[in-house]
Amino acid sequence: MMNKFMFLVTHGLKKKLKSKAFIISNIILFVLLIAVTNVDTIINFFGGDFNDSFNIYVIDDAGCFETFKSNYENINSDIDNRQVEIINSNKDRKELQDEIDDSDDIIVELLQDREYYLTASIISDGYIDTLIYQSIVQSINNTKYTLALSNSNIDKEELMKIESPVNISRIIIDEEKNSEEESENMIMSVVFPTLILPFFMLIILLVQMIGSEINEEKSTRSMEVIISNVSAKTHFFSKLLSNNLFIIFQGFLLFLYVALGLLIRNLLPGSSSIINDIGSIFQGINISSFMDKLIYVIPVTLVLMVLSFVGYSLIAGILASMTVSAEDFQQVQTPIMIILLISYYLSVMAGMFNGSIFIKIISYFPLISCLLAPALLVIGQVGFIDIFISIAVLVIFILLLTKYGLRVYKIGILNYSTDKLWTKVFKAIRKN
Repeated sequence: MMNKFMFLVTHGLKKKLKSKAFIISNIILFVLLIAVTNVDTIINFFGGDFNDSFNIYVIDDAGCFETFKSNYENINSDIDNRQVEIINSNKDRKELQDEIDDSDDIIVELLQDREYYLTASIISDGYIDTLIYQSIVQSINNTKYTLALSNSNIDKEELMKIESPVNISRIIIDEEKNSEEESENMIMSVVFPTLILPFFMLIILLVQMIGSEINEEKSTRSMEVIISNVSAKTHFFSKLLSNNLFIIFQGFLLFLYVALGLLIRNLLPGSSSIINDIGSIFQGINISSFMDKLIYVIPVTLVLMVLSFVGYSLIAGILASMTVSAEDFQQVQTPIMIILLISYYLSVMAGMFNGSIFIKIISYFPLISCLLAPALLVIGQVGFIDIFISIAVLVIFILLLTKYGLRVYKIGILNYSTDKLWTKVFKAIRKN
């Protein structure tokens, strides 16, 4: 029996890996992920202005060029990656308009106003990027503020004190918590949902694959030949194992494609190093503390994800056995997709439920815990005891699903009745 089981697993796995759909889809995924990780380089190669420099010509009739320049540079130090040169021009507006024709250069005209201190005009040949435009507007407003203060006969030292940034101290009363951990939680509440998105997509793929395979075998009547040679139990578990191994392999390939894309990014001239990019994102947090957190978050997440692969594939296989067409399976998989979507969106919004008992209880629910529990662990809303409870509940759920679901599978796999699907499912569960 073991030989037949391994034959079915190997045959199912080879069939998927050698299929044209797998090869073509992975070629497309590889190209897309390489392109996404190097999008700025591609834009530049085809003549885009992703990192092109441009000039801001300032017509300064108010005597505040240096203030405007300083304000703009301070505002854009962490926003715009393009090289910007701010030039104090002695030319009039007409001359400069002729010069910036068919370019990204911008003219800022600053005029003194007796009543409102400062008025301004922003002139360009075409549209201006929203971030750049807002930066210029904010710089002009800050310049007006400084000009108003200086015209109010305030002492220069006092003026410098007014314009200097506020020195803010972050104090947390709870001695077990610190500001660095707070920063880590803020970052991971944004980063973690992005990292688990591939798992979300892989579960969808897993559910669809199992359903389509069982439907195909039933519709072509090949299921009868298979079940006449092996037991329904052997067929069921071989189907689950081959599909789960395929999904894990596909996940590894996705990780490999992203890693190659990042490697290419570091090797290509003109691209910013991914190390620098990551460094700028995590600037200001304790890297060693952050890595210590990842050391236990990643294994927990992987355990929950593997168990959830098993859980979702069990449900997909059981429900697919009761269907007689692809349309039937589309109908029964709707609840599965709703549960999966709830799990993903709750993990994305986990930071909004700080201190909520409700979200903590929801994280124990099987099939939801795979995405939600690790997200809550990352932002410190649950501890290891809660995670172990989530894992234990999921394991118990899988065992019960295996015990009772196998009954449904044995009856449904050769059942071609067109009765109501859910009626058939409940009848099969009640049957000994």
